[in-house]
Amino acid sequence: MDQNLVIRRRVIQPADLTLIRQLIEAEGPRGRSHLSNRLCDLWDWRQANGRYRQIACRELLRRLEARGLIQLPAPRQAARRAGYRNRTHLPAFAHAGPLSGSLAQCRSQLRLELVRDPAQRRVFAGLIGAYHYLGYQQATGAQLQYLVWLAERPIGALSFGPAAWQLAPRDHYIGWSAAARQARLDWVVNNDRFLIVAGVHIPQLASAVLSATVRRLRTDWPAVHGREVVLAETFLEAERFAGQAYAAANWVCVGPTQGRGRQDRTWAQALPIKTVWVYGLRADFRAVLCQEP
Repeated sequence: MDQNLVIRRRVIQPADLTLIRQLIEAEGPRGRSHLSNRLCDLWDWRQANGRYRQIACRELLRRLEARGLIQLPAPRQAARRAGYRNRTHLPAFAHAGPLSGSLAQCRSQLRLELVRDPAQRRVFAGLIGAYHYLGYQQATGAQLQYLVWLAERPIGALSFGPAAWQLAPRDHYIGWSAAARQARLDWVVNNDRFLIVAGVHIPQLASAVLSATVRRLRTDWPAVHGREVVLAETFLEAERFAGQAYAAANWVCVGPTQGRGRQDRTWAQALPIKTVWVYGLRADFRAVLCQEP
């Protein structure tokens, strides 16, 4: 096994592999979901809200199997086919023509809404699926999603989720050690989707939405997930986006990625180069994040 093997932010030691193999041998016939639930129980591996990290655990087991370190039982249900995309449906009231105007004219009708119920989630998924170039993917890990409304029309959407495990420009900007990063990464969130619907032309709208959202994030994240966050990050494809809206909202560009994904062990550099942007949710975010465990 590779030294310091880290999967889903968890360091896997030889003793952990022994435990997993014994668990598979004893309880494997009960299915993969049962194994992930039991492993979370044995490790007491929980989210900040106290629930088991079952999704992360199932992915951890799949990655260990892909490395040839364990052999999982056959899945009880067929897995999604390769290239599967989550189906989304854009609500009828979201179909509207072009929209233009000034931010001053529209500000009184703008509303930022935290997604909480199934109806809101359907609108969010519909917008992202229809208009975002990356499409909609079912979220994993702790998440917050927001809808942007102008009167009764949804015109934008944003989401925040788990931060990247290792990111050289961000890590250099923060100045934390590897041990501090492992202990404090949950204090960082990633803005993984940001959308203003095509056809909406309101100057400065994007930066105003970003500013309003990070103000909400400071209180919404602890209220929903039970823990504070002190830094937000995001990635922008350099060939697609210059980042004017983020710059106008006082985010800081800390450098480019190397075009490598987390599974790139051969330095193929096959992914688009992205610029990394960060926003401090507290003035003392470095002091918080650099605390040694």
